[in-house]
Amino acid sequence: MAGKIRLEDRECPLSATLGVVGEWWTLLILHDAFDGYTRFEQFQENLKISSSILTSRLRTLTANGLLERRRYQTHPDRYEYVLTDLGRSLRPVIVTLAAWGNSRLRPEQRSMILVDRETGEEVEPVVVDRATGRELDPESFVFAAGPAASEAMRTRYAGVTPTPRPGS
Repeated sequence: MAGKIRLEDRECPLSATLGVVGEWWTLLILHDAFDGYTRFEQFQENLKISSSILTSRLRTLTANGLLERRRYQTHPDRYEYVLTDLGRSLRPVIVTLAAWGNSRLRPEQRSMILVDRETGEEVEPVVVDRATGRELDPESFVFAAGPAASEAMRTRYAGVTPTPRPGS
């Protein structure tokens, strides 16, 4: 997938991320992994995906450190795919994407909703700044060029100079 990144976007973290998880089967496999699926047959049965596409996506997720391939049986060798810390860190992204999809539907059209495990109450995820708890709205929060930015990236984000957080 890395070949799909345009030359001018190589330093963009969004472009680099989409190079790993931008293919829709990949996000669906990760969603299944968050729901506890670990075995090839489970993914294949649930997603109705061809074995060649599933094999390819599992290799990509493993090569990029999102899943770990672990042997669970010998004679014959059988493997499962377990989320790594890096893979688990994508859950808020997938939850937010699902919530965005649901926001476009009437309540009776939603086939899956996010709820509080203890109360069963539906929740609405938002993305917030960890330090302040403020919602990341586009009026208050914008991108700025980082320390490794090229001249093109610095030009694109010339209007804002970042102030690093203490300890960064």
